Amino acid sequence: MYWPQWIGAAIVFHVCSSAPPPSDDNNVLHIGGIFPINGKGGWQGGQACMPAANLALEDVNKRKDLLPGYSLKLHSNDSECEPGLGASVMYNLLYNQPQKLMLLAGCSTVCTTVAEAAKMWNLIVLCYGASSPALSDRNRFPTLFRTHPSATVHNPTRIKLMKKFGWSRVAILQQAEEVFISTVEDLETRCMEANIEIVTRQSFLSDPGDAVRNLRRQDARVIVGLFYVVAARRVLCEMYKQKLYGKSYTWFFIGWYEDNWFEMNLKEEQINCTASQMREAAEGHLTTEALMWNQNLNERTISGMTAEDFRLRLNQVLRREGYKIDNQRYPEGYQEAPLAYDAVWSVALAFNKTMDRLHKYGKSLKEFNYNNKEIADDIYSAINSTQFLGISGYVAFSSQGDRIALTQIEQVINGSYVVLGYYDTQADNLSWFDREVWHGVKVPQDRTIIRKVLRTVSLPLFICMCVISSVGIIIAIGLVVFNVWNSHRRVIQSSHPVCNTIMLFGIAVCLTAVFLLGLDGRFVSPAAYPAICQARAWLLSTGFTLSFGAMFSKVWRVHRLTTKAKSDPKVRMKKVEPWKLYSMVSGLLVADFIVMLVWQLFDPLQRRIEQFPLREPESSSDDSKIRPELEHCESRNNNVWLAVIYAYKGLVLIFGLFLAYETRSVKVKQINDSRYVGMSIYNVVILCLITAPVTMVIASQQDASYAFVALAIVFCCFLSMALIFVPKVIEVIRHPRDKAESKYNPDAGVSKEDEERYQKLLNENEDLQRLITQKEEKIKLLKEKLAEKEAGKGALTPLTQGKDTLIVADFITDAGTSDSAFGAGFSIYTRSSRCSQSDIEFSESYL
Repeated sequence: MYWPQWIGAAIVFHVCSSAPPPSDDNNVLHIGGIFPINGKGGWQGGQACMPAANLALEDVNKRKDLLPGYSLKLHSNDSECEPGLGASVMYNLLYNQPQKLMLLAGCSTVCTTVAEAAKMWNLIVLCYGASSPALSDRNRFPTLFRTHPSATVHNPTRIKLMKKFGWSRVAILQQAEEVFISTVEDLETRCMEANIEIVTRQSFLSDPGDAVRNLRRQDARVIVGLFYVVAARRVLCEMYKQKLYGKSYTWFFIGWYEDNWFEMNLKEEQINCTASQMREAAEGHLTTEALMWNQNLNERTISGMTAEDFRLRLNQVLRREGYKIDNQRYPEGYQEAPLAYDAVWSVALAFNKTMDRLHKYGKSLKEFNYNNKEIADDIYSAINSTQFLGISGYVAFSSQGDRIALTQIEQVINGSYVVLGYYDTQADNLSWFDREVWHGVKVPQDRTIIRKVLRTVSLPLFICMCVISSVGIIIAIGLVVFNVWNSHRRVIQSSHPVCNTIMLFGIAVCLTAVFLLGLDGRFVSPAAYPAICQARAWLLSTGFTLSFGAMFSKVWRVHRLTTKAKSDPKVRMKKVEPWKLYSMVSGLLVADFIVMLVWQLFDPLQRRIEQFPLREPESSSDDSKIRPELEHCESRNNNVWLAVIYAYKGLVLIFGLFLAYETRSVKVKQINDSRYVGMSIYNVVILCLITAPVTMVIASQQDASYAFVALAIVFCCFLSMALIFVPKVIEVIRHPRDKAESKYNPDAGVSKEDEERYQKLLNENEDLQRLITQKEEKIKLLKEKLAEKEAGKGALTPLTQGKDTLIVADFITDAGTSDSAFGAGFSIYTRSSRCSQSDIEFSESYL
């Protein structure tokens, strides 16, 4: 321990010099008193304890059977609860006449200094106001006794209360003083033995602001506060500012503060809280204190007074000293006043017993000096065995010099302390009166109770989507029946009914996945959820491949036919082989199966919980926080697998979109619904491109995510069924017999290619018309020339006789052209040797 230089000098002086001469007053036994009165920090309990000690001196000196022939006299001074000043007071008491037989001291820090040094003078130190557990060390303080119980006497009581109310998690806030440090060390040991967690231990010197804020950050709910009353007021004000009071918090304070301590000296100590705010923050806190007043107010004590008699006498003295007792303005140390009173009585009884023992040996207490260890040992034995009923209760000392006492438990209810019970540490007996009152009706919790609430899909939304999906499945099944039942009809045969059935089956599978997408913790257990995740993935992947793959295979074949027809026109008349369509769907299914199987075997989907920030419960009386959670289906490398799936499906979608665009105006008789298939592919691609990224963004919003995905699936499925099957159903209804629909082709509309071909033929016809007109004019001229020749010569000599037909070669040669100039089927004939207008026939044919 660190001692100032003057203390060391005093010890050296004591060792090297003789004791001071005894007093001349042989009928007075002198004791020294060290009282903390006018200090600004620590415990200034001397304000009430010193008047109580003076009352005890009066009562002791009145007793004729106690210390016969002698009287006690107290020599005292103020230590201000400062250890240095206390040592100085002790030095002055010891080295100034008269000689002292014993020392009284208060305030743990002062008692520590005084008791550690007093053994050098063979002096017994009796502390009336010191609770530091460190003072229980007999090796360090061999001559110390105290009427104030050790602060550690509170710890068993605190542990008992924690177990009673089910608290297993506490925090500690302490002032950086030795008395509280040693108390906390003892409390930590006891908490460890009782399996009680100390979540944090905060300390402060003068300003508790940061320490209190740290308690809030550590979610401390049950807090043990260890500090002097001046610091306690600052802590209470900071509690109010940080809202660390009320239904969610329980505070343990030291019970030896005055009853109205939280309303006192607010302005003097510059506390930035009003009295009403302090009362509000103090409401409901618990205190533990060793009993300092006899609980039986009418029981006569060794002094002949009851505890109530002593209270009245003390109040009168305090009024004379200027304290406003009637206004509940008690001086500091008022609760410990009985301890100071009984301390003086303990000294008197010990001296009396020592005098009796010394008298047998012909000795007297007046022979005591600071070198007389024999008489000092007699005084020690006498006070160690002292037992009596005092104002503070039954007074007795343990082997460590500690006061043996019951512990009282109180709670502030409506601004006043109410006794809840008593605890006997030695007998482990808790007497409880069931008077406690809690803000929230129930016992506060020792931690923030977090209730996990699983976010689930809205039940009305789930039911609505299930109903719509069920209707879609029923429609798909109905269309499958329709497709099979009318498979002999030309309108169905030309659209490849097996492909349509595959598509409908895929649509039914996709709509079934809508049910599984809405299944969550409301319907399935966490153990079964991974199976639901796997089923979702398989159904969606397989259903998409079946439905989209069937449409993709059709539009692929249309594109292939169109491409080959340009080089070989006969291809357009060939029949489409069904196995080519089915093989493409099968290939896509095999790719799906491989990817999904590898995913499931090496990195299966599992249930992952997404947690959201805490929120307040709906009920104000519910002292808990709600932690929303949301289930997700994810694997360890979920992003990698999604990238593979999206890349594979995306390529198929983009390629299908390309083929649909390329064949947008193409019609073939072999696949009569190719245009509607292309339109379906457009819609599927667009919705997939929108749905995939959007669902990743809104994945944390279960209702929005489910509704978006379910509606996208439902819309794609219904639209595809409508585009492909509604025209067929209408046609079958309109033409019940197959003969009437022999010319049916839903794609019979004029295509762009046919329009171009038709326009080309029209242009060619116009050119032929002009050529025919020119030839007719030349024929007319030839006829005129023939007529002139006939008129001049009389008759034309036949070129060939005996024939019915003459081919006019000269005419063709004269015409300057050949038959090929007039088209593939244009020719000129004559039936006689004479060429007349009626004899010439023009025959035209056009492809």
